[in-house]
Amino acid sequence: MKKCTYCGKEYPDEASVCEIDRQPLQPVAPMPPPAPQSPVTDTQRIIDGEHLKLLSIFHFVVAGLAFCGVAFLLVHYLFMNAVFSNPEMWKSQPNAHPPPKEFLKIFIWFYIFMGTLFASAGALNLLSGLFLRQRRHRTFSIVVGALNCLQIPFGTALGVFTLIVLSRNSVRAAYDH
Repeated sequence: MKKCTYCGKEYPDEASVCEIDRQPLQPVAPMPPPAPQSPVTDTQRIIDGEHLKLLSIFHFVVAGLAFCGVAFLLVHYLFMNAVFSNPEMWKSQPNAHPPPKEFLKIFIWFYIFMGTLFASAGALNLLSGLFLRQRRHRTFSIVVGALNCLQIPFGTALGVFTLIVLSRNSVRAAYDH
């Protein structure tokens, strides 16, 4: 079988010039048979298992840090509420007046927003850590890894390594079984 390098039309072996554009024909090399996929070696399975175990531990650590962030926000809110709500604290200062109540309401919305972010990140990482241990819901862990990339610096490192490990063919095969 021969093929025109200009238009791509194929001709039988006897032809030497393309009928359309008069370009010389080149022989078509047969496609090589697809290489057999090598089975995953035992060494690779051990390495993948260790990497998945480490990823699950680090997902638990990031989840713990997120829940510590929620606790910090709660303590911070209690402290700020005590300072802004107690008029006795402001009497010792001669020209100081307590801030208006609206000032604390702005902080309350900040606390709610950040607390929701920390709590959801903690819950997602906790679930992802559990799923990584059980070798289930690979796509969920990939999405959580991508979201972790937004949490600088620990989440970014964890997210990148999660994406690298979970995109390996050998790990994909481990999830299929």
